Amino acid sequence: MKMRDLEKATGVNRETIRVYFRNGLLPEPIRGGRNVADYAEAHVEGIRLIRRLQKEESLTLPQIRAMLAGGPVAAPVAAGAFPHLEQLVAARLDRFDALVPLSSVRKRNPKAERDAAALQRIGAIRLRRRAGGLVVSRTDAELVAIWGDMRHAGFDEAHGFDAGILGFYVEAAERLAETEVSQFLTAVTGRAGEPEAAAMAFEAINRMLHFFGLLRTKAVIQAFARRTPAAARRNR
Repeated sequence: MKMRDLEKATGVNRETIRVYFRNGLLPEPIRGGRNVADYAEAHVEGIRLIRRLQKEESLTLPQIRAMLAGGPVAAPVAAGAFPHLEQLVAARLDRFDALVPLSSVRKRNPKAERDAAALQRIGAIRLRRRAGGLVVSRTDAELVAIWGDMRHAGFDEAHGFDAGILGFYVEAAERLAETEVSQFLTAVTGRAGEPEAAAMAFEAINRMLHFFGLLRTKAVIQAFARRTPAAARRNR
């Protein structure tokens, strides 16, 4: 979207938006030329978050910048006082970037459109339609591309696989996330301020993903072992 569209979507004038950019509160837009900038829906979310922090928390722009960077802003808060935690964590994960065309995934997954539709049906990704065609977030584009890598490895319809089979991963991820967030909030509420909690959550998302991946690898190998003929013979 153009600057005029960003103004209309947020109700904030361009001079104020430029102040946010100069203060490092928003990521740079994609630039198609020297004087051409393309803003994303995520910029809309970022501006709305800044406005809420200004109005509801009476934070200054330097305080908001420190909060987005995970720095200290306020003292530990009481239960239920993390109203902006989701937005702060998302900002640190670099979610505030432009959507990408689904067609950009075709190099890794020639059947990107069909697989993307199947992944949307099971709730794994979200497809959006723009004037130029279908677009997805960068995370969703990577999910579609990964399934393309799996296709190349032999996980295709001829071997009994399609993208729709991945529904159990979506269900497992949602259950795990609910447990993780519940335990995290129980532990940090009253012990950490919102910026510190956001920084901790960001670290957990990145580091514990590898931890869980190793546990899953061990579990899969053990599951194969329990189901092979050799294992059956050992158990006789």
